[in-house]
Amino acid sequence: MPKYYEEKEEDGRACAGVREDLIQCLLETPCVMQEGKKPRQCLKEGHCRSLQVSFFECKRSMLDARARFRGRKGY
Repeated sequence: MPKYYEEKEEDGRACAGVREDLIQCLLETPCVMQEGKKPRQCLKEGHCRSLQVSFFECKRSMLDARARFRGRKGY
């Protein structure tokens, strides 16, 4: 679930919760923290894979015509 803060601005973009969690997960990985790599490199190495798949599914559901009735995937 997304981490909400009282002082944080509301992000109205689609899949904002999943996007925020993916970014936070990447920034907290040892790949970024200890090795000093960029988050994009760590993502290609396979870190935070489940959140990456969830973000992809959420974005893909925006193009799916059935999503008009079912709603977008994600949170």
